Amino acid sequence: MTDAATADTGKIELQVIRVFCGGDGGGGNPLGVVRNGAACPAEADRQALATRLGFSETVFIDDEGRGVVDIYTPSARLPFAGHPLVGTAWLLRRFGRPVAVLRPPAGEVAVTHDGEFTWVRGRPEWVTGRRTEEYGSPDEVDALPAPPPGEGWLYAWAWRDRAAGAVRARGFPRRGDGITEDEATGAAALALTHQLGRPLDIRQGAGSQILTRPRPDGAIDLGGRVALVEADEAG
Repeated sequence: MTDAATADTGKIELQVIRVFCGGDGGGGNPLGVVRNGAACPAEADRQALATRLGFSETVFIDDEGRGVVDIYTPSARLPFAGHPLVGTAWLLRRFGRPVAVLRPPAGEVAVTHDGEFTWVRGRPEWVTGRRTEEYGSPDEVDALPAPPPGEGWLYAWAWRDRAAGAVRARGFPRRGDGITEDEATGAAALALTHQLGRPLDIRQGAGSQILTRPRPDGAIDLGGRVALVEADEAG
């Protein structure tokens, strides 16, 4: 593997990408992708690696052809998460192994590509433990300390343009694992879209963009841009 942000940690092949980038190429939530999940098969070892890497999520690909993946935060295993699945779908396509479906523990996740956007499909019942709170203006959201007082996952948001479905948001895991603020959060965006019942254009964090669109069957599509992390970004 020759990409700038690919590391060979012993037998682990790690690729770092940014998911949900803004239109100017900025923003995006860093994601660690272990392409050869079989090199780290034990759940405890995967959790230890995700903790050591310190990304908001790290995903392990267990079967590229079938799209079987396993997702971890620095402190927990997740059945579903938006930014790891969008990033993995984009990366597999880039490496010439596109999939129509990804298979995290939650269930089958349809994958599509539309120009510069990669889309995955999730269900509201797969997203738990994330509370949304509406604020009066984007300025109020921007003024929040990181993290705000309190416990539990908080998705703070405000309308930028209600008629256009444009939202300003920030995500705070508040779980004590070193992730003070999540730059871009697909699962929380899915929860908010389900709550509001309409497509959204979410600008989150320092410069990320998440697009969402509800479907008639209750599922919700999450779309975003993805970029490789350059060597100087990776340190």
